[in-house]
Amino acid sequence: MVNSAGVSHIGSLDTTSEADFDRLFKINVKGVYNTMQASVRKMKESGGGVILNLCSVAATVGIPDRFAYSMTKGAVLSMTLSVARDYLQHNIRCNCISPGRVHTPFVDDFLNKNYPGQEKEMFQKLSSAQPIGRMGTPAEMASLILYLCSDEAGFVTGTDYAIDGGFTHLK
Repeated sequence: MVNSAGVSHIGSLDTTSEADFDRLFKINVKGVYNTMQASVRKMKESGGGVILNLCSVAATVGIPDRFAYSMTKGAVLSMTLSVARDYLQHNIRCNCISPGRVHTPFVDDFLNKNYPGQEKEMFQKLSSAQPIGRMGTPAEMASLILYLCSDEAGFVTGTDYAIDGGFTHLK
């Protein structure tokens, strides 16, 4: 089971409304909780399985204006570790990946909304902020997800994989 749904938010503690905080918590934390709980029940009945949660570098790195988003991804990381430990005896592996900036429609929409007429320049600025010099691609994320969900990764559980173009460790 792959938990890949989630929403982002831009804002610091004092600019994040309680409504936005609750919305992010409901989707990014409670949504992961609900799907993992339903999946674990079925996996226990069938003799095991794999849970892969999409986390974010925001769970472990202070990113400006990502207060609520970072909080939710920190919760996803903690839930991943807890589930991995609690279900070892049921042959259920649980891991997460922590992407850096990935070029998705969300990025394009963000640029269109916040930088009209400057989209190309801002895209280049965001890309060059990654130590590797570009954003990741959805296909690169999918390749790691596929590996972690495969039998080849049978010895991997309770791990958070940074897939971030060097963002976390190469500043």
